[in-house]
Amino acid sequence: MINQQLMGKILSRLPAHGVMLGEAQGMAIPVGISNRHVHLSQQDVEALFGKGYQLTPFKDLKQPGQFAAKECVIVVGSKGSISKVRVLGPVRPQSQLEISKADCFALGIKAPVRESGDLVGSGNAVLMGSAGHVELKEQVICAQRHIHMSEIDARMLNVTNGQKVHVKTEGERSLIFDEVVVRVSEKFSLEFHIDTDEANAAGLRNNDSVFIVS
Repeated sequence: MINQQLMGKILSRLPAHGVMLGEAQGMAIPVGISNRHVHLSQQDVEALFGKGYQLTPFKDLKQPGQFAAKECVIVVGSKGSISKVRVLGPVRPQSQLEISKADCFALGIKAPVRESGDLVGSGNAVLMGSAGHVELKEQVICAQRHIHMSEIDARMLNVTNGQKVHVKTEGERSLIFDEVVVRVSEKFSLEFHIDTDEANAAGLRNNDSVFIVS
């Protein structure tokens, strides 16, 4: 039997508008739009901001344990630079810069579309902080669009970790995103992640709803 807590979770995520179950897998998925940002190793945090420096949490993100830090960096490429690029925490074993294709053109960086952590053969950039700089070598990507979800969410949506699905948006610029990677972990909260280029193309805002289509 489904317990009351799980039933409440199911009911809270059923769409309140007209998506037919024959067209979509029924459960509304909130949108999270990722602007350009960087994940840093502790070594690179100290190179950029000073020995022993610790990131300062500024705003919690929807994914448990993740936060936007107060710290920002300047990203430098062969054609230009972008300032006030937000650092996300906590620190990671390896630094990784995530930018959009529009940013690639502005900076002169060749960054492939990849899943997080798939860095071999990716782009290069320089980061500048208040105390120094860091050269990123094969550490720059355009993030592959993806959905974070828990194991319960995956069962409700009938999908598995690593599966690629189609996601339908709604509104005046409605479209269907393909090659959306499903990421399943008990550490995740349900959220469809796209970058600013993709969000603008679909007319999406944070917390809008999308649906997996069959």
